[in-house]
Amino acid sequence: MTFAAAETATRRQAGVIKLHDAAAFAGMRRAGRVTAEALDMLVDLVRPGVTTDAIDRAVFAFAMDHGALPATLYYHGYTRSCCTSINHVVCHGIPSDKPLKEGDIVNIDVTLIVDGWHGDASRMYAVGEIPRRAMRLLEVTHECLELGIAAVRPGATTGHIGEAIQRHAEAERCSVVRDFCGHGLGRLFHDEPNILHYGRAGEGVEMKPGMFFTIEPMINLGRPHVKILSDGWTAVTRDRSLSAQFEHTVAVTETGVEIFTRSPKGLDFPAQPAPPRPALIPAAG
Repeated sequence: MTFAAAETATRRQAGVIKLHDAAAFAGMRRAGRVTAEALDMLVDLVRPGVTTDAIDRAVFAFAMDHGALPATLYYHGYTRSCCTSINHVVCHGIPSDKPLKEGDIVNIDVTLIVDGWHGDASRMYAVGEIPRRAMRLLEVTHECLELGIAAVRPGATTGHIGEAIQRHAEAERCSVVRDFCGHGLGRLFHDEPNILHYGRAGEGVEMKPGMFFTIEPMINLGRPHVKILSDGWTAVTRDRSLSAQFEHTVAVTETGVEIFTRSPKGLDFPAQPAPPRPALIPAAG
């Protein structure tokens, strides 16, 4: 079954936000874990000289080996199993035979369908040693994601998520992309509600237990403006500044939030530098 077939099983109804039951939570946990494991698998693959086409093939093979379907495959004519967005590419970068270079940063966005449920997540990966400004952008973007997730709770609004992200990004002299947003999901790849990564607390939709959606802030070192290239998919920064994105699939629970796509290996920020080595202590005598 392709994504197109899975998508026709149910349709998005504008303004209707689904509240899911315990069985749905169980399905999303399975889908989220497989998606997270796919992103974990890529940590050792992302290095200078590797093509994003090779990364895409690895995602497809992983999905097949784990009883999953890549949701992007044949989605509105898209022919790849993931998106690979390098440096100034904001999102929806198409895998190609161009090799990664030392110093690149790349977002890899994977959505896998497991038993009809969608797990959607993305991470930033450093290709070898990267400039300090690039690493700081990755750190700020990951912090924005975590702050957005921390704002999820019953009774708050989606504006609380956007405000938390925008406040932190702009305090760090970065900008929040306005042209793309998070989204509801579950049996559908894209569903209600839209999750803006900017805004004010109290605005938007009230969060209720059982809601599923993604939080996926795109943060630029320069201005927030983007443009779409002639392929109809690839979004880039207009000023060619670096862009980064991290994404998780989450649920509103009775007491707060559950993250379906956490890395089982603790690799949610694989670009994080290795801890410093302990100082050598000279032997006595």
